[in-house]
Amino acid sequence: MIPFSILDLSPITQGGSVAESLENSRRMAIAAEENGYKRFWLAEHHGMKGIASAATSLVISHVASATRTIRVGSGGIMLPNHSPLVIAEQFGTLAALYPGRIDLGLGRAPGTDMRTAQALRRNMEASANNFPNDVVELQALLGPGTEEQKIIAVPGADSNVPIWLLGSSHFSAHLAGMLGLPFAFASHFAPDMLLSALEIYRERFTPSPQLDRPQVMVGVMGVAADTDEEANHLFTSMQQSFVALRRNARSRFPPPVESMDGLWSQDEKIFVDHAMSYAVVGGPGTIRRRIEAFLDLTKADELIVSMPIFDMDARLYSVKLFAEAQRELAGVDQALPQPR
Repeated sequence: MIPFSILDLSPITQGGSVAESLENSRRMAIAAEENGYKRFWLAEHHGMKGIASAATSLVISHVASATRTIRVGSGGIMLPNHSPLVIAEQFGTLAALYPGRIDLGLGRAPGTDMRTAQALRRNMEASANNFPNDVVELQALLGPGTEEQKIIAVPGADSNVPIWLLGSSHFSAHLAGMLGLPFAFASHFAPDMLLSALEIYRERFTPSPQLDRPQVMVGVMGVAADTDEEANHLFTSMQQSFVALRRNARSRFPPPVESMDGLWSQDEKIFVDHAMSYAVVGGPGTIRRRIEAFLDLTKADELIVSMPIFDMDARLYSVKLFAEAQRELAGVDQALPQPR
């Protein structure tokens, strides 16, 4: 059975609050655990009026404290925004609080606009270009350490928090292969280099103390409902959000609309449709077929689903339907766990 996981951005909905968004992330993680998902990851974004997960390590702790078995982590921490020592201390602390359950996914994008990125990074060019060295430094800080090591992360040293590299291009595919790290591709919004990046990663993979063979995770936007029509209706929230992103119009996550006609130009529709090429949107039969085709295309070891749904009850129902699809694809005839 190929594991399913969830990527959450703690969406701040129109009419909602940050506190409600963080509570919804907690509720979603509990539902993911009850429905058999492997991981619940949160993403670092800054300056976004519709995203509440900027202080990612704090939200990870909030979610992990409400669950017992599901792995919780970052999808990802944008490492050039931070000192490797600070991240080692944060995730070493998380690993001490929630042993055996913390993942550290790393990206090199800013996760925001250029002005905010400059406020975060100070030296933009040096931060991005130093990403490979920062990853290696972070590995050392989280590892067992040596007598020669002059800087020690406390907490962090010898926590051995598993590191993933995230990417939407060939750069991280090369680096993940060279370092022998698991690789997650952001195909949920960047489809163009998916297959070539996976090929590069698998061809260049070198076994490491963390991993002896390539491990690939692929992402999709996912909206499941009782019917294709209802799912497509719910998905208009994400379509509106992407149009706003293209226009650089920061706003809270919008409710769905009956039609996108008049809300986007033809060029914007083309842009959004292309970015969402691998989106899995529909009723139970449709999502099963689309997941099966996508996994057959990528030969991935794990699927991570981002569920951009405005209504929380509909979001939780989508979590349940994707879990049922996973079990049916795997041929598992077993009732889902009951909510506690």
